[in-house]
This record gives sequence, C-alpha cells and structure tokens, in this order.
Amino acid sequence: MENNKRPLAVCLVSGGLDSCVTAAFAKEECEVAFVHVNYGQRTQQRELEAFNKIADYYQVEKRLVVDIGYLKKIGGSALTDTSIDVPQDTLSTNGIPITYVPFRNAHLISIATSWAEVIGAQFIYIGATEVDFSGYPDCRRSFFDAMELAIHEGTRPETNIKIRTPIIHMGKKEVVEAGARLGAPLELTWSCYKDEDLACGRCDSCLLRLKGFKEAGLKDPIPYKADKENRGETSI
Repeated sequence: MENNKRPLAVCLVSGGLDSCVTAAFAKEECEVAFVHVNYGQRTQQRELEAFNKIADYYQVEKRLVVDIGYLKKIGGSALTDTSIDVPQDTLSTNGIPITYVPFRNAHLISIATSWAEVIGAQFIYIGATEVDFSGYPDCRRSFFDAMELAIHEGTRPETNIKIRTPIIHMGKKEVVEAGARLGAPLELTWSCYKDEDLACGRCDSCLLRLKGFKEAGLKDPIPYKADKENRGETSI
C-alpha cells in the first residue's frame, strides 16, 4: 500500500529568496534533495551559509554542494569578476545586465540532472523567473524546455526528468507572498550581490527584494546596512 509515496525532486537552492520559495513549493509536492553550486560569486560563503540553514530548516538529509569555480575564471559577469562594478541604485532594464553569468543555468541544470539520474529523481526545481528586471536569457521557460529535450536525449532511456519552475511568471511581490503563504524561512535567505555581512540595499538584487516586500506589505527580515546606519552604528 505504498502507492502514495511522493516523487523525489532535486531542488537547486542558491540560498536566495527565489530559490527558498521554490524549495517551499518543492516540499509541498515532493520528497526533496537539495543541491548548491559555488561558482566563484562574490557572496559565495554567505550564500552557502544560507543554503545550509534552509536545508536544516526543511530537515533535508540529501544535500550536495558542488564547486564550479571555472565560471569565475571565464568571467564576464560582475558577480564573478571583481574588476567589474556591481551596478547600484538602479533597476535598469536596458539589455542584459552585467550581473548575468554567461550560460550559468545550463551548468546548474546539468549538475542537477546528473545527480537526479543517479538518485532516481523525477523532477528538478529551479527558482528562475522571467518577470521584473532580470532579462537573463537562461531564465526563460523556453530555455528550460530546451534543456528538457537535451536531458531526454542525453540520459538513459528509462530516465524521465522534468524541470519545474514554479515562480517563473511571478514578480517579487508574488514571490514574497507565496513564501509567506507556504511558511518559507525567508529570514534565512541572502540576496545581496555585493556584501556578505549586511545586505548593501543598493544592488539590483537588494532593490528588487526590498521592492517586493514593500509591495507585499511585509517587512524584509534580513539586515541591511541602512538599518545599522539609521541606528547610529558603524561597521567594523
């Protein structure tokens, strides 16, 4: 009488807001295994910390941390190349942002697929969204449809892995609302592109996050530099 057993899913969890809410959706629907990828990003250690806290919160035993630091060597993004400034105080939608890491999601999906095939997972969850500013070409649903075809062609005949993108059509307001509804631990997440101690509050990711919480009528639970400055404190 084990017909009610839930399917297994590999969930890509960066430690950010979108991936945390995606993990909450995955937990509602499947048994989960969490994978985190270090790729030489500026806030690598802080994101890894957030990943482990989220995995602990959901009591996820199956977890995998992978290092693909070659993306930092390849460069081409403000997230991995410290000689390129992270844009601040703007949510420009002109073209593809300099924070785009070239073809990153293809690497992430490939890693998740390899692990999914080994452990027998039926789904891969990724917290990509087409809405708001991002403009990243590898965050479109059409990209993930193409990756599904590649998975079908490149895995064992009996393997049938689908990519689920539950927040793909959500803006940050809807992501925050979904997270609150699902009881996701948003206080454990980290979104800042630039800093690891206190969120800068000025990069694209921080600005979008703050905008989402404000529009949802909720207070962002993570600490920001501006909060500390308003209390008259100084960073050491």
